[in-house]
Amino acid sequence: MTQTFAPETPWLEIIVPARNEESRLPAGLARLCAKAATLPPGVVVIVVDSASIDDTAGIVTRWPAGRVPVRLLRCSKAGKGAAVRAGLLASTAPYVGFCDADMAADLSALDDAVELLLAGRPMVLGSRAHPESVVEDRHSIFRQAGAAVFRAVARMVTPGVADTQCGFKFFAGPVARAAAANMRATGFAFDMELISRCRRLGAQPTEIPIRWQDVPGSTFSVWRHSLTAFIEAGVIWVDLRSVSPLPMSPLPLGLPSPAAQDITTGGMNGRPVPGNGPAGSADINSPVSVRTELA
Repeated sequence: MTQTFAPETPWLEIIVPARNEESRLPAGLARLCAKAATLPPGVVVIVVDSASIDDTAGIVTRWPAGRVPVRLLRCSKAGKGAAVRAGLLASTAPYVGFCDADMAADLSALDDAVELLLAGRPMVLGSRAHPESVVEDRHSIFRQAGAAVFRAVARMVTPGVADTQCGFKFFAGPVARAAAANMRATGFAFDMELISRCRRLGAQPTEIPIRWQDVPGSTFSVWRHSLTAFIEAGVIWVDLRSVSPLPMSPLPLGLPSPAAQDITTGGMNGRPVPGNGPAGSADINSPVSVRTELA
């Protein structure tokens, strides 16, 4: 028997953190919705407006209805880490992930990410450092140099992960929500803390190749944000060293393996589609716009 998904029971939620992204968000959302519409029904996009002062929120509230619902979550704190944390904590689906508003990572990688999640991989990370990745980088020499130094710092915090900062990451929902509950980083270094906390819950990362193209208009500034990011990375490293890791388990927090879930036949390229899995603690399904206040 084939099970169909009602809009109120998503199996995958994709978070888009956005701060003052009125110029890049429309094109990025259009691409994401078009790709998500090729997946089985039950995919929801959540745009988290991170204290924007432009029309970012208005773009989302005016977004036309379609096969892929686009919802707005308001976060009163500025910062990419704060926005992603808010989105993860508001999610309820068995699987959740996030993409940057500019969709610099080609969304064809979403097929690979979902396939790995269904196979039981609890943390799937897009990696520009993967030998099969294709990367078009138009950044200045100063930003490239800063990125190289930052990668060296990241290896101290998250050893074994070649690219911690790529804005394309997907998780088993319960793992991501448990990790986000304890996150402290609110800025651009948050990825390292999220990966590390997922690891402490027993979720090992799987890095996948991506096609990545630099998109003009990034809100990251080498001069404004580099020092803060390095300090934040240091704080994460010290904080995580003071916390004892939890016992490891293949599928933490009671997430059933794909074979044990309610599934439909058919689906993506003949693979099963996940059914209604464990829910989180927040409900974003009723209103179009939900406000969340972070502590």
